[in-house]
This record gives sequence, structure tokens and C-alpha cells, in this order.
Amino acid sequence: MSNPIDQKLEGLEKRVNELINAYQSEISKNNQLEAQNHSLKGEVEGLKAKLTDFQNQYKIAKIVSSTTVEKDESVELKNKLNEYIKEIDRCIAHMS
Repeated sequence: MSNPIDQKLEGLEKRVNELINAYQSEISKNNQLEAQNHSLKGEVEGLKAKLTDFQNQYKIAKIVSSTTVEKDESVELKNKLNEYIKEIDRCIAHMS
């Protein structure tokens, strides 16, 4: 018959192994969540950039629509303003 101490040691060893497995599983989950978090942060930054671009386009559209110029001149003005804004954005990105 088994010694009660041996049985307790076997039970303890089993629980330690279960804890090690659970710990490794949690580490794996944590790594996956960190990767997902990093990916989502990149997506958020991309969406922020798109939002800024749309806001700039909206401002340009407001400026262009408020000016009293002919349609051809309006398009030209809008294109120039777009170029200026893109250049300013590049300068800001370069400074960052």
C-alpha cells in the first residue's frame, strides 16, 4: 500500500503541474492580447489620420464654397489648398 506522504506528494505534484500549465496558458493569452492591442493601436492611428484628412477636406470645401469664384477657379483653389495642407502635414510628420 502507498504511503500517505507519497500520496500527498503525488497530489501536490499534480496541482503544481496544473498551475504551471495554467500559467503557460495565461502567458500565451497575454501575448496574443498584446499583439492584438498593438494591431488595434495601429488601426486607431490610421483612422485618426483619415479623420484628420477628412476634416481638412471639409474645411477646404467650406472655404471654397464660401468664395465667390467661378467653378473652374474653385477647383483650382481647392487643389492648391489640398497641396498646401499635405505639405504642412508632411512637415508636421517630419518634425515628429
